[in-house]
Amino acid sequence: MWSSFFRAETDHGPRNGVLHLRGLVLIRWAAITGQIATLLIASNLFQIGFPLGLCLLVVGGSVIVNLLLIFLYPESTRLSEYQVFLTLLFDLGQLALLLWLTGGLTNPFALLIVAPVTISATALSARATLVLGTLAMAAITILALSHLKLTLPDGTLFTLPTLFAFGFWLSVIIGIAFLGAYAHRVAAEIHTMQDALLATQMALAREQKLTDLGGVVAAAAHELGTPLATIKLVSAELIDELDTNPDLQADAQLIRDQADRCREILRSMGRAGKDDLHLRRAPLEVLLREAAEPHVARGKRVAFHLLPPDDSAGSPAAGPDLRRQPEVIHGLRNLIQNAVDFARQEVSIEAEWTAARLTLRIRDDGPGYPSHVIGRLGEPFMRNRRSAADLAARPEYDGMGLGLFIAKTLLERTGAELSFANRSPGPQGETGAIVEVTWPMSRIEAPKGALGDNPLNA
Repeated sequence: MWSSFFRAETDHGPRNGVLHLRGLVLIRWAAITGQIATLLIASNLFQIGFPLGLCLLVVGGSVIVNLLLIFLYPESTRLSEYQVFLTLLFDLGQLALLLWLTGGLTNPFALLIVAPVTISATALSARATLVLGTLAMAAITILALSHLKLTLPDGTLFTLPTLFAFGFWLSVIIGIAFLGAYAHRVAAEIHTMQDALLATQMALAREQKLTDLGGVVAAAAHELGTPLATIKLVSAELIDELDTNPDLQADAQLIRDQADRCREILRSMGRAGKDDLHLRRAPLEVLLREAAEPHVARGKRVAFHLLPPDDSAGSPAAGPDLRRQPEVIHGLRNLIQNAVDFARQEVSIEAEWTAARLTLRIRDDGPGYPSHVIGRLGEPFMRNRRSAADLAARPEYDGMGLGLFIAKTLLERTGAELSFANRSPGPQGETGAIVEVTWPMSRIEAPKGALGDNPLNA
């Protein structure tokens, strides 16, 4: 039952290996040491009366469990969520029983019952934390109603005023709820950000590998050009000299044809790579079209509009030359993909620049961003469950906000600033979303008169 309970929680991602066994064992040894020291000091130094033997027996149970875990499992064992839950459940039960033997809520160490819930909130799912927190609240309520009373050195029973006891119980209940929820929220955001950053690094690494591969092919095409030309020249001379031997002449003709074919293959494969690695720069329009290339044939019109400044007489029509960076290409590609996903008919990519700044606006004629998420765009994994209407309208789309996060992260690494907004309704009721990306020209423009170094030939 419990195993299926946790499997249901982990349908959207694995929860195995959430904590090392060694860490939980060390935490429990620290708790055992503190419990034994507290019991001996309270009994011998402060002469407080409670069943010391039973308390030491309860602590001994934790010692036995720790020793079994040490001898049965290697220290490097990573526990599943289910195993961590059982471990924390045992710690919660052991602590509750110890508190019941030592005065319940009159024992100031009752506050420690928050500890297992806080650990669960940082390492386990919300469902597991909710179960453990509910059990902790039930335990603290039972301790408030029923426990063995402590005996003071003069033989009187130690009790608390009713109002104070109620306040202490309420503070522990609130502490369990607040610390559990807060710790789980912070841990979830940390894990989400780590996952999203990993996805960003993988996307950038993939784009960089494609760039490097193109450069290798371009270098190969360049280096093999001379030997292929030599083969073609020699084969042409052999064809002329072998008029009297048709069979050998046909072989020489085949050699020349295959050399031509090799040159064409290397030229077609190396064209993009040569642009990426050898030049390391591209006109603005070329870069925009390269970023949009995978999405121009998806049934939506993608229009490019370059708006040069008024004082740009004589400047190239394709716009300024920009640094060809994988971060820029992949980031813009994600933004364009998002616009094409939601557009009804058209996506407009508008660019304008001055000597100081370059601004790109990517517009679509779709429904626009939902008003309740527009302030959180660019955060990872923020998309809610899709509705049936959304599934029917765009069955191929499986967005979770990760694409916008990757785009925002990559483009900000190049010095860009991003803003997201919705278009004001037009005369015909047109709507749509707008992404504006702005760079300082010093961060995006390619150096004047420099083609960049080719590391393959350096």
